[in-house]
Amino acid sequence: MWDFFQNQILGMAWLKNIIGLLAEKIGLNAESIWTHTIIFFVYDVIKITVLLCVLIFLISFIQTFFPPEKSKKIMGRFGGLGARIIGALLGTVTPFCSCSSIPIFIGFTTAGLPLGVTFSFLISSPMVDLGSLVLLMSIFGWKIAVLYVVLGLVIAVLGGTLIEHLHMENQIADFIQEARNMQTPDLPEIKTTFKDRCRISWSSMCQTFRKVFPFILIGVAVGAVIHNWIPENWIVTVLGNKNPFGVILATICGVPMYADIFGCIPIAESLLAKGALLGVVLSFMMAVTTLSFPSLVMLSQAVKPKLLGIFIGICVVGIIIVGYGFNLLQGWLV
Repeated sequence: MWDFFQNQILGMAWLKNIIGLLAEKIGLNAESIWTHTIIFFVYDVIKITVLLCVLIFLISFIQTFFPPEKSKKIMGRFGGLGARIIGALLGTVTPFCSCSSIPIFIGFTTAGLPLGVTFSFLISSPMVDLGSLVLLMSIFGWKIAVLYVVLGLVIAVLGGTLIEHLHMENQIADFIQEARNMQTPDLPEIKTTFKDRCRISWSSMCQTFRKVFPFILIGVAVGAVIHNWIPENWIVTVLGNKNPFGVILATICGVPMYADIFGCIPIAESLLAKGALLGVVLSFMMAVTTLSFPSLVMLSQAVKPKLLGIFIGICVVGIIIVGYGFNLLQGWLV
């Protein structure tokens, strides 16, 4: 039953069969590498687009129950480790890319929440969310998906804890410092009907889809090239067992890129199929989604260089440790 759900519902294996039959009907050579490339591209674009729209709508609907003011109140009820765990968990129901998370992070920090809590949120929001859980399940199976999300939350909580204990409050931007010192009245919570929630979710789905669809096309195109054109021994040499520094290389390569989980999935799928180690693939995904260059530029306007450097260091070290951990567990997970 679970295999059917994973392969036919999440993985949409039936869709790949239909596309293959259509390719034969229009006369494409089933043995041609170009045919395999086209099938991979069309199948992955449709599959990811369908999952994207469904997931964004559902997650946006959940998110309507956690507007910034309400989230601030929820996190304000907890202290210490509990608050950082709540901050990390709230990150799982927020927008999908790192750039979208930074304005919310600034809002939470301005509202006076502890830096440890807001950074736990900032790390978890792009790295792990409900969408990544479902998408990873559709490609890698439930064990890898669950462990990826759990370890991402661990990085977020530990990172927030370290920043909390370093007492870096003097490292946030001056305009945020001034706002934190001002007492602002709590705004009354606006009642939202089911119809309003559906309308908000639909609007969020459309906006997010328009923003990320180009990256899906790019990601799937790159994945199709890797899957069908790059020799397997090249991938194994650079990112397989023959290179003990593959995780570090993948993390460094992922940092300057800008994409979200939807653009990374087809690349990760192709690399794994070609012989790249699991930890290498997942560390690349974590680096791309958490430490994209545009998001770091935005974050540099909210925090000073010292705190920005600590944030980057925490994420990079955490991602590398997780990557090597997945490599060690690959025999059990795959």
